[in-house]
Amino acid sequence: MSRQFGLTELSQLAPGDSGVQRAAETVLLAALAVELGLTFGPGRRVMPDGTRVELDAISEEPPVLVEAWSHQGPPKSAQKHKVMTDALKLVWAEAVLFPDGAQKILALADEEAAAHFRGASWMSAALVHLGIEVKVVMLPDDVRQAVRRAQERQFR
Repeated sequence: MSRQFGLTELSQLAPGDSGVQRAAETVLLAALAVELGLTFGPGRRVMPDGTRVELDAISEEPPVLVEAWSHQGPPKSAQKHKVMTDALKLVWAEAVLFPDGAQKILALADEEAAAHFRGASWMSAALVHLGIEVKVVMLPDDVRQAVRRAQERQFR
């Protein structure tokens, strides 16, 4: 079950709690759906071989697969690898669910977070080669600030 967070609850969360980011990703996905004129459904699927996968959002018609990341600011090394893992999941899900092709989107919530995946890096080149779009969807300021505070709280 997904948790809903009001801004007043944020200070009560444990330091490592990522609920703020998950809530922000819901906002990000809603804004992306409006921008694209699509309706996204839940991304939980059981593949034909029984493997379970969960994408952040799926549109059946037209076929669109989305992974979202609400991070603010430049990503650290491990975070870059997390995004690339999400990209691999998009490629695999497309091959299994939509063999005739689907639009694949990494939806990020910050230009600084997206810069590495759009710049002169092997990761950027791989995303282009694999047909994965990196879209930045700006969050409302209060949500963006809540994510920044959560990241500060989670810093170790």
